Amino acid sequence: MGFAAFLDPPKESAIKAIKQLYQNGVDIKILTGDNEVITKKICNEVGIKTLGIVLGNDIENLSDEKLSEIVENNNIFAKLTPEHKQKIVEMLRENRHVTGFLGDGINDALALKAADVGISVHSAADIAKESADIILLEKNLLILEKGVIEGRRVFGNITKYLLACGSSNFGNMISLATASIFLPFLPMAPVQIIAKNLLYDISQVSLFTDNVDKEYTRQPKKWDIENIKKSMLVLGPINVVFDYITFAVLIFGFNALENEALFQTGWFVKTLIAEILVIHAIRTDKIPFIQSNASVWIFLMNIFMISLIVWLLFSNYAVHLGFVTLPAFYWLLLVLILLFYLITTKIINKRFLNSF
Repeated sequence: MGFAAFLDPPKESAIKAIKQLYQNGVDIKILTGDNEVITKKICNEVGIKTLGIVLGNDIENLSDEKLSEIVENNNIFAKLTPEHKQKIVEMLRENRHVTGFLGDGINDALALKAADVGISVHSAADIAKESADIILLEKNLLILEKGVIEGRRVFGNITKYLLACGSSNFGNMISLATASIFLPFLPMAPVQIIAKNLLYDISQVSLFTDNVDKEYTRQPKKWDIENIKKSMLVLGPINVVFDYITFAVLIFGFNALENEALFQTGWFVKTLIAEILVIHAIRTDKIPFIQSNASVWIFLMNIFMISLIVWLLFSNYAVHLGFVTLPAFYWLLLVLILLFYLITTKIINKRFLNSF
């Protein structure tokens, strides 16, 4: 005869990790096979406030509509089978939540597979590790908050690229198509378009290093193609307006209708530099260069690419690309055009962000 007691205290990092996740807009729900008494005690120890306890038997025969409501309003689910865990995760996803599931046992495999992101640990059961998307190699739950923030930072930088590339290309297509109607030559030669796209893509290589405002990473973000589309429709026409201002300067200021190469070179330089610099206007909701700065690598890449563009006009490759030397006064006007373009884009983009 005897008495056996099992002690399984929470990890030391659990309290701080849970607090950080809450601060970053992550809701925490407990899905466990343990009974409700043990689960509630552990939750109290790590700082999870009980909003409602639901047992596996309670959800056995519920309709999807009722279960959808229950998973939203409660945060502790005890005495669950593996199928129960899977069903709850799937219902949260159906409710348009991005779900991450952390588990290390055989009973967690189905839920790990069902979640958007399944997370396990290196000491977990083999089936749990095989079902997970991410395996934690350190016994430290604080890495979860770092992963969430890094994911949002990467997502933010991808969104910046799509906003910049989409709106610029949309605007350039409109300018190219409409200008071709009244110009006696192509606004930009095919080889110049290829060169522009190549140089622009190279300039965006450093974007993954960009800083992301803390305010942006505080709340989860969702992929929304409608917002990308709206940004193209809002920011693209701004680019068109300043393209036509550039056309007017070239035609009426430098008689570019009589000089095809001058027109093409002038617009090539304007549109490429504008595409490179516009990221500073749309990368943040704050005032660029004052309240929020891009990464050092982006600044260095901007300087390098603009220098490369200027060098191309004076290099031996200029002839092959159909470029000519631009008048010094045009460069001064170009600086003013680009400055007003960035300011206008920033103002419109800020209102766009506030609207959508």
